[in-house]
Amino acid sequence: MTNIKEKLVSLLSLPKEIALDLPVLMATGRNEINVENYKSLIEFSETRIRIRTKDGELAVEGQGLKLRHITTENILIYGKIAGVLYL
Repeated sequence: MTNIKEKLVSLLSLPKEIALDLPVLMATGRNEINVENYKSLIEFSETRIRIRTKDGELAVEGQGLKLRHITTENILIYGKIAGVLYL
């Protein structure tokens, strides 16, 4: 079913992140990352934040990490970001 949906989205030139509910990550330098279309917050500490997305788990690692803004649709993470990993 997913392949059919992906082909239809491509054929109709629809935004994949909206039609397929995929996460969107926007980084501003090394100090800020915004994650849209997430499902839940799994882990939160000053060195690691794990987020569940439709695509799997996403880990943001660094130092002094904080949640600057959180809604049902997006999370804004602030701190010294060392890396972003899909788990």
